[in-house]
Amino acid sequence: MPENRIDIIKGDITKIEADAIVNAANNSLLGGGGVDGAIHRAAGPGLLEECRQLNGCETGKAKLTSGHNLNVKYIIHTVGPVWRGGIFDETELLASCYTESLELARRKKIDTIAFPGISTGVYGFPKDLAAVIAINETRRFLTGNRYPRKVIFVAFDDETFALYQKYLNEK
Repeated sequence: MPENRIDIIKGDITKIEADAIVNAANNSLLGGGGVDGAIHRAAGPGLLEECRQLNGCETGKAKLTSGHNLNVKYIIHTVGPVWRGGIFDETELLASCYTESLELARRKKIDTIAFPGISTGVYGFPKDLAAVIAINETRRFLTGNRYPRKVIFVAFDDETFALYQKYLNEK
């Protein structure tokens, strides 16, 4: 069962001990606000230099860098969709963020990966729908793959933590 491979914690993703964390990045990959800015600040200037070499990232895709000054080996950068009412493939693009990130983790044989709530900040994706997509895509992926061995959803606030707990407990 994939359930025993999924955890939810409340905290700061830049302080997580894992093999990889996921950055909810913008298309440039050069830093921004929210999680993206926090990860860039904590990782240090080397991350920006490495990201400059990646030539950005399309929405729904993911790219990998080293962890730099963070306590992780890798940072997986994924670009979530901006919520525009749900009629511009936002749900499919968000699902792709999780699948693409998990696929990178599988290919690199990453044991533990931590995700923030992708697109739920300034991009305005409804938190409840985002949580359902995150959990469903992760369950689906883990069912057929050995890696990653553990997925951690890192909730920044109580509301997000409660949503992830609720949807993870639903079968």
